[in-house]
Amino acid sequence: MTHMDDLKVMKRDGRLEPIDLDKIHKVIDWAAQDLDNVSVSQVELKSHIQFYDGIKTRDIHETIIKAAADLISEDTPDYQYLAARLAIFHLRKIAYNQFEPPHLYDQVSRLTEMGKYDEHLLQDYSRAEFDTLNDYIDHSRDLNLAYAAAEQMAGKYLVQDRVSKTVYESPQFLYILVGMCLFASYDKQYGKAARLDYIKRFYDATSQFKISLPTPIMAGVRTPSRQFSSCVLIECGDSLDSINATTSAIVRYVSQRAGIGINAGNIRALGSPIRGGEAQHTGCIPFYKLFQTAVKCCSQGGVRGGAATLFYPLWHLEVESLLVLKNNRGVEDNRVRQMDYGVQLNRTLYSRLIKGQDITLFSPSDVPGLYEAFFADQDEFDRLYTQYEQDDRIRKRQIPATELFSLMMQERASTGRIYIQNVDHCNTHSPFDASVAPIRQSNLCMEIALPTKPLDNINDEDGEIALCTLSAINLGKVDNLSDIEEPAELIVRALDALLDYQDYPVKAAENGSMRRRTLGVGVINYAYYLAKNGTKYSDGSALGLTHQTFEALQYYLLKASNTLAKEQGACPAFHETTYSQGLLPIDTYKKDLDKICSEPLQLDWESLRGEIQAHGLRNSTLTALMPSETSSQIANATNGIEPPRGLVSVKASKDGILKQVVPDIGNLKGQYELLWQMPDNNGYLQLVAIMQKFIDQSISANTNYDPTRYDGQRVPMKVLLKDLLTAYKLGVKTLYYHNTRDGANDAQADMDDGCASGACKL
Repeated sequence: MTHMDDLKVMKRDGRLEPIDLDKIHKVIDWAAQDLDNVSVSQVELKSHIQFYDGIKTRDIHETIIKAAADLISEDTPDYQYLAARLAIFHLRKIAYNQFEPPHLYDQVSRLTEMGKYDEHLLQDYSRAEFDTLNDYIDHSRDLNLAYAAAEQMAGKYLVQDRVSKTVYESPQFLYILVGMCLFASYDKQYGKAARLDYIKRFYDATSQFKISLPTPIMAGVRTPSRQFSSCVLIECGDSLDSINATTSAIVRYVSQRAGIGINAGNIRALGSPIRGGEAQHTGCIPFYKLFQTAVKCCSQGGVRGGAATLFYPLWHLEVESLLVLKNNRGVEDNRVRQMDYGVQLNRTLYSRLIKGQDITLFSPSDVPGLYEAFFADQDEFDRLYTQYEQDDRIRKRQIPATELFSLMMQERASTGRIYIQNVDHCNTHSPFDASVAPIRQSNLCMEIALPTKPLDNINDEDGEIALCTLSAINLGKVDNLSDIEEPAELIVRALDALLDYQDYPVKAAENGSMRRRTLGVGVINYAYYLAKNGTKYSDGSALGLTHQTFEALQYYLLKASNTLAKEQGACPAFHETTYSQGLLPIDTYKKDLDKICSEPLQLDWESLRGEIQAHGLRNSTLTALMPSETSSQIANATNGIEPPRGLVSVKASKDGILKQVVPDIGNLKGQYELLWQMPDNNGYLQLVAIMQKFIDQSISANTNYDPTRYDGQRVPMKVLLKDLLTAYKLGVKTLYYHNTRDGANDAQADMDDGCASGACKL
């Protein structure tokens, strides 16, 4: 057996030299400084076993990093920082051939020459400004990353050559350059000094994890690529031209790494007459298959195909076939399994369920005005629906509401990926006037609710593709509610500037974005926020805190957008919002909520109402609560609004398995309420409904079920329907995943996050 001291190392230039264990010891020793309960010798022991003769220096580094990462546990959480520091050390050696990063100007010059950075940076900023910002960067903040964050940074976000796995930058350059790109135009209106001030403030907020940026911005801003919207909503009309235009738009956006929402509910049903009856329509499924092919045709960064959620109404004549499209039974001809589905419901359909009545199914093409009224006017829908039910000339089919809802919930339970959109709540509690700008769909992850119009061709300027640009505020950094104001202002300014900075592959998307200027700001680290404030999801203790927090979030974002409107003008389509009529989210929420939470409003909404009516808003929407699976890892935060599955979560990424520990586990170990400790969905749904009172778009909210709690290990249908009705009654707009506890390791995260393939997760 070879003795450790006899091993040879292969240097980068191919030379072999004896292994220097002292050098390795020094690096691990450096990484362990100030950390509790970590042992340098334990890391050495674990890694030495895996050394071999002729090992490359790069492999030695990676072996040591992995050895440290393997030691991360509930009792020894600080190994996540030791492993991260080793990873940062390794990353900088690859990027710069040394530990110290270069000067900002030299970094930008070199990478611009390589075609990796956008050349406007060198044109827009003077050498003196580069010097000022270089002096402001705090590269030691790299060492505040946890292991999962460092690995995600290196794997997903840092500019690199993906073939040779050569990374060209370290995290602090990413943060400063995103700010420099987004605020580049600020000198024209505000002057150079103000521009530098905004960049510094934005840099501090992002690099200290007060603001969480989404995948497209982290990976794309500063590179020559210029499409950073996370979510794309495309509506399809009932014509071949529109179907072809929709398919083209899907391809263009999937290739740009966006997550897609497709509304295809208006396509006529199987057997409908076309061309005056000379042919019969093939129905929805062949066209859904066409959309699926378009979604999967481009790989996203070489990782996997795109992802989409397709929407249709529960009253569609083909609904029984559509509800089972994701089902594993059946043959390829009658299944379209590689998309997820959003089923659209409203008051009329729920009331049929509650009263034990029938639901009548129609082809939208046979019932003039019904499809439009489904979104825009609930009373008119109810009137037309009952009128068409009584008209014997119209093709229809009736099915007991209990049977249809049960089929839908059964498919939701078995696939996890049949989502719910309450289209009436999306339009009655909306920042848009439903009579001129109805919401007819959501997006990949069920948190966006924006107006769309079908395209007749790919260059159609009358159609509207909705885009939403996301970001989030880290609640873990909030001690007083006023702490939300500064990140809220910076996010609104940065994302609004991004709308002008980015390119638009389709004209209908540019028109919509420029007219409405929609943003979606969410939160991360809610579970930690509840824990550190001594509250829990399921027992009602977090209701008041949640009300105050999301009130402050919406209030400060509206205030920031109103300030921006005073400086740069309101968005051109402000008149199509309910805000222009003096309405605020606090006026239109479902009043049933007051029985659960009677927390009074804390902020001066009446003054804000007056300011908005006088000066408008720069942005039609400001909030959306997204899953934020990946970017929450960067901040070492808990996911979005979700409870963690374990105190140590195992996150799967394309780069391997990563362990992530909940924040402040040493002090709060007993205070976290884990997912499967929650007795049912009631407490969670109440909290979501309180958030929805203030959030102007929607929320990626999940329902979770543990079959072991029920007789025969099966969740009864009445429990599923009760949760659905509770969510509707409290004003929840959308439901995302249905998670079933399967007995596997609870710390294991959802390995196949549909959102991961699109960019709609933060």
